Amino acid sequence: MTALTTDYLNSLGLTGYNTTNSTTGTAAGTASTGSGNNALGQSDFLKLMITQLTNQDPTNPVENEDFASQMAQFSTLTGIEELTSSFETLSKTLLQGQTVEAATLVGQSVLVPASKADVSAGQKVSGAVDLTASATQVSVNIQDATGQLVQTLDLGNQSAGLIDFEWDGLLANGSAAPAGTYSFSVTAQRNGQTEALETLLDGQVKSVSLDSGTGALMLDVQGLGSVGFSSLKRVG
Repeated sequence: MTALTTDYLNSLGLTGYNTTNSTTGTAAGTASTGSGNNALGQSDFLKLMITQLTNQDPTNPVENEDFASQMAQFSTLTGIEELTSSFETLSKTLLQGQTVEAATLVGQSVLVPASKADVSAGQKVSGAVDLTASATQVSVNIQDATGQLVQTLDLGNQSAGLIDFEWDGLLANGSAAPAGTYSFSVTAQRNGQTEALETLLDGQVKSVSLDSGTGALMLDVQGLGSVGFSSLKRVG
């Protein structure tokens, strides 16, 4: 059976291919062209296999095992191409569905992971902490832009679940907090040790967009910035 040399591939009209990873009697190869490396396509693979069979040495015909091996390669190639196409279609469909769903959130309040919020003077800020197990001495610590602790919310002992909290916008001395950026952190006691927990804050969705780098769907939340749609914890 004809060996898969570069000259042989070129004679079949399959130019630009090399046989670095090819072996005699197998229909495989890679393209090395100016536009980049491309694997043999389905039609090229089939053309190569048929031509090999047509031009085989009558005194040394292809063995059944070799033919079965080539058919298996062709079947695998076809399956991979179809699977890749199906996944691309599914991905586009899911993204379109998510985009439509996210667009309906504009103007609504959502609960998302966030530790900082831009607030106006005396503005209330609500949020929550998601406890995976019961804990004691759950506290929300609020700091201003300089890192100074301005208020602590004592939530006490809590069972597992989503625990809501609200800061009334007042400092520890009872005066209204000035406008600025404030940080929120949650701690709790478990088995005698203090643990830092993820902080969730509420905010209103201003707009929806796609990240140009990752293609991920993003929500622009008032006072909280850009947040991934997939991290959304609650609506309303």
